[in-house]
Amino acid sequence: MLHGWQWLVLGLVPLAIVALYFLKLKRQPLEVPSTYLWRKSIEDLHVNSLWQRLRRSLLLWLQLLLLLLIAMALLNPSWRATRLGGNRFIFVIDNSASMNAEDMVNAAGKATRLTVARQRVEQLMDAMRTGDAAMIISFSDTANVVKEFTTDQRDLRRALDGLQPTSRRTSFSGALRLAAGLANPGRIGNPEDEDEAAADALPAKMFVFSDFKLPEVADFSLGNLDPQLEMVGQPGSVNVGIVNFSTRRHPQRSDQVQALARLENFGPQPVTVTLELFLNGQSIDVQEARIPGEDAADPGQNFAQVAFTLDDVEAGVLRLVSDYPDALPVDDQAWAVVNPPRRTRVLFVSAGNTAFEQALRTSKSQELAEVRFAAPDILGREDYRREAAAGRYDLVIYDRCQPQEMPRCNTLWIGRLPMDGRWKFGNRIDLPQIIDTERTHPLMQLLDLGNLDILESLEVQPPAGGTMLIESQGGAIFALAPREGFEDAVLGFEFQSTDEEGKDYYNTNWPRRRSFPVFVQEVIHHLANSEGKRASAAVAPGQTYELHWPEGPDQLAITAPDGTRFTVRRNPQNRYSFSQTDQLGVYQVQDGQSSHRFAVNLFDPLESDIEPVAGEAVRIGNVQVAVSSKPQGQVARIEVWKLLALLGLGVLLLEWYIYNRRVYV
Repeated sequence: MLHGWQWLVLGLVPLAIVALYFLKLKRQPLEVPSTYLWRKSIEDLHVNSLWQRLRRSLLLWLQLLLLLLIAMALLNPSWRATRLGGNRFIFVIDNSASMNAEDMVNAAGKATRLTVARQRVEQLMDAMRTGDAAMIISFSDTANVVKEFTTDQRDLRRALDGLQPTSRRTSFSGALRLAAGLANPGRIGNPEDEDEAAADALPAKMFVFSDFKLPEVADFSLGNLDPQLEMVGQPGSVNVGIVNFSTRRHPQRSDQVQALARLENFGPQPVTVTLELFLNGQSIDVQEARIPGEDAADPGQNFAQVAFTLDDVEAGVLRLVSDYPDALPVDDQAWAVVNPPRRTRVLFVSAGNTAFEQALRTSKSQELAEVRFAAPDILGREDYRREAAAGRYDLVIYDRCQPQEMPRCNTLWIGRLPMDGRWKFGNRIDLPQIIDTERTHPLMQLLDLGNLDILESLEVQPPAGGTMLIESQGGAIFALAPREGFEDAVLGFEFQSTDEEGKDYYNTNWPRRRSFPVFVQEVIHHLANSEGKRASAAVAPGQTYELHWPEGPDQLAITAPDGTRFTVRRNPQNRYSFSQTDQLGVYQVQDGQSSHRFAVNLFDPLESDIEPVAGEAVRIGNVQVAVSSKPQGQVARIEVWKLLALLGLGVLLLEWYIYNRRVYV
């Protein structure tokens, strides 16, 4: 900073420069004709004019400009700006379904959370210095590298502009592990590109943009990652979403379809919602539902269920639309399909189980499935082995018997275990009393087992990932577990047993109860994959859809809701696996002669609950990381005296050039 006398001297310098220009005028005597003398004298008067001299003196203006630049450089002007600490940055952006919420405002007006997150990343890119390296990662249920480490901000901005929203669920752990794996590589990219940005193993600052409606991440170490979590979302945002929509045919009337919808209110106040049901694009029913708020006196009751009944429906597409004006549109409509009935193939292998066999021979069971009955000696025949290995059955029921190899289909085991070594029997349970059932599973939803008596059973211990469907005081007696794309269910008790004298006796009174034929039908529905008799399995966006079709063609054509066509080949399990399910809506499956549909819906309360996490912390491994609602960075003072000095040097060189060229005197 200059003192007062220094400012005075600096102010007198321009005046001295101008004064010198007036004092340098010199006239030389010259003999000329008289007429020329008068004309020259008049011009001389104009030359002596103050403004004329100033107008023609380019050197004067250049010298004054140089003086102005020197004065400004001495003043050292600066301003406060945000700069990023460090030189390596990872921008992690949440593009899951909840980031589609339109509860934000930007310069253009109403905006989604993802749009605002991209704008915040652009602001941080503006604060990067020349030579800083950055990368972009997006995450929903999976994590993806949008742009690897680079110092080219134009490439970063192009990649950021191409980031699109999804309707998928949220999983934060994959993004963290991907960031940790890419934070300190030896080199990323082409060695010939001369990009040394990621060549050294250096710590990286990670900026995460999300509404943080996600579970904690355990068993993770940040290492050299320096996380900064920035919340994107408007506090107080409310939403009413359709979290389930399914169909099933009436148990007594196969031409009647029941559609059941579940809605949840993620706001504090009760709301009234109008629901409109469409069949094949035509409106067929309208109902209202009043849904309590989350602050209701009875917690956990912020939902409503609405039922629709449709007559004479063989096949079709149902679409349910909610008119409630909330911030998240992706869960305001849902789809369900009604496919034509298809008889499945079931093999029942037993040495004698009269009750189960009679239940499979009823007209209702025969309508659902083509059932073949066989004795245990069939398990050693070549035709059975060939058909089981080829997956020609949808379901095989083994009653007190075991094959040599597992079939390529779903199975139900009665009193025996699968031979893959993953299942175990525990202790024997005498007179087991049922204390709990998994009512959320399709096999158990319609069963009332309160009056069921069993003489004895073995405790069933399923492998990892299994589900205990019926539990007694001594452990589980009915369980289910996945197996390489199939499902195996095991009953720990027999229906008919043999005593030491070789006499048969009934081990349970279940066949005499009303729940038994319902159980047999549910086994066919669920384990035999009876399409058309109940709703198609709910498929979440991005989830793999599997269609089991033992006698289907080698490949199928699948059309997405936007008209995009895909080709899917049959795998060795006689299933067709399709993973391009990012779009919400109905997908059409065709084999040239017949067609089949399935629906993709969000159905995730965690995504529909769009209230963002504010003023809290997210647990990453053993570290609690604070969540901020403002862009993060370091406030720095930006000085321009060096730039002004360079401009002054340029003006000085220009003045020197003009003076030596003698453009003006």
